[in-house]
Amino acid sequence: MSESRHLDGVAGLKKVDMKVSSIVFLLYCLVAAGAFGIEEMIPISGPGLTIVMLILFPVFWAWPISSMVAELGAVLPSEGGAYVWAREALGEFWGFQVGWWGNMSTWLANGVYIVLIVGYTEKFIPMTGFQAYLLKAAIVVLFTVINVIGLKEVSCVSTILSIAVLVGFAAAAAIGFANWHYDPMVPFMPPEQGIIDSLGGSICICVWMFCGYESISNIAGEVRNPQVIPKGLLIAMPIIALSYLLPTVAGLGSVGQWENWAVEGEGAIGYMDIFIQNLGPAYGVFFLIVAILSNCSIFNAYIASGSRGFFVMADDHLCPNFLVKVSKKTGVPAISIVLLGIVTLVLCQFDFTTLIMATTPLLLYLYMALSITVHKLRKTIPVAVRGDIYYIKGGRFGLYFMTALPFVISIIALGVNGTEYFMMGFAALASGLIAYIGFKRYHGGLNRIDAKKYPINDRTKLAVGDIGRIAWFIILAGSTSVFGSLFLSWYEGDWGADYYLETYGHGIFSSFDAMIGLLQAGGGIAIVFGAILHMAARKFDTEF
Repeated sequence: MSESRHLDGVAGLKKVDMKVSSIVFLLYCLVAAGAFGIEEMIPISGPGLTIVMLILFPVFWAWPISSMVAELGAVLPSEGGAYVWAREALGEFWGFQVGWWGNMSTWLANGVYIVLIVGYTEKFIPMTGFQAYLLKAAIVVLFTVINVIGLKEVSCVSTILSIAVLVGFAAAAAIGFANWHYDPMVPFMPPEQGIIDSLGGSICICVWMFCGYESISNIAGEVRNPQVIPKGLLIAMPIIALSYLLPTVAGLGSVGQWENWAVEGEGAIGYMDIFIQNLGPAYGVFFLIVAILSNCSIFNAYIASGSRGFFVMADDHLCPNFLVKVSKKTGVPAISIVLLGIVTLVLCQFDFTTLIMATTPLLLYLYMALSITVHKLRKTIPVAVRGDIYYIKGGRFGLYFMTALPFVISIIALGVNGTEYFMMGFAALASGLIAYIGFKRYHGGLNRIDAKKYPINDRTKLAVGDIGRIAWFIILAGSTSVFGSLFLSWYEGDWGADYYLETYGHGIFSSFDAMIGLLQAGGGIAIVFGAILHMAARKFDTEF
């Protein structure tokens, strides 16, 4: 089996013709599918700062990320996206970590959208716990079947749902602007709240709202002309930005009550109230249906994206082999799709906050890794030899500008998300390391494809050099833990103890001091262990 097959996609997958418009609608589903979620940002950060962040984040976060994904997808238009890019640029070990972070974030996020779908449905159809779970199961089965039928069908459903959601939010914006009563910029921030606290809330939610651009790359190997993906990325980004900004400005201008905006809760104000206050309660039901369709569209698209990630890693013998099976009839990874559906049925029993807490750190680590990957591939595959395909313009300045912004914002977001989110990030890192060691030793990895290019250390059953890589991985994680604990002690020190005790009541997240102590002690131990392992690597993991 030749190495070239890794760059062209995975054998057996059915190629489909997809237009740029189809990519745009898929991306809209993967990234946005409406402005739901921004409601939480308004009372935390203030209406004025919320609007400013919705203007700035497309420029300083979404544009750089979509540009990086467009360049990487243009030069390596392969099924598996981020995993393949990192594998080619950084090697098997780091490629696996990036693939693991991206795929796990997608699998966890699928549970989020099912929870939201049923949550919105319960607002006008009361259900028991058992009835709610039956509805969750029915939704999972429906969209799993659509995905098993084929990628073209997924695209058609995504297009229909995207149009419905866009029409709903366009109507919300039009009605809001037509019934303007309040200044949406007042107050700029909540009274008696500092800029640091207000920005912290803005950054966390904006990062989440503008995530997902990289997910489209997972299906690149099935698109007959994968160069439509970079084009779709550049078109989708401003559409998504405007679909967030305009309804929010219109809602604040027509409804006001900025301090009461929220996704859920008694007396919560949201985009639905634009319809209720100006057209009547019946139109509020219409917008609830839009909310349900929004989350259905995201779930449908994420099954397609998420099912391809581990599938490609399995083809590289870095995940269980059964995941690489392709349906002869439909040409899709049916087993991966069904397995993702089953996992979603389990995950959707968790609450929204728990799933988001596990998902967010994975995405932030992924974006930092993509920034490095762009630079590495610029060296190994220079722009001069790439031909007439998309790449980030502006020379060295443009490249560094576009890659540094997501890297720096990701670091900031890891800190300001909160101590519990920061700690969950280390669980995510540990899971990727453990999974790599287990899968590499058991399945063999790229050594089974090209033993000469990817030699195995007979003593460790890992790739040559992996002990050193693992050592640096642990040292970096430990250093991040120590420095993060110092930042969090400063950032949350005045209010953290009371907040975590009140929020969690009991358990590991209830004591701020205990969490900081664990981060410092664990980080120190990791640094020492990583240093010892690095010294041992010279003896037990030498090149041959």
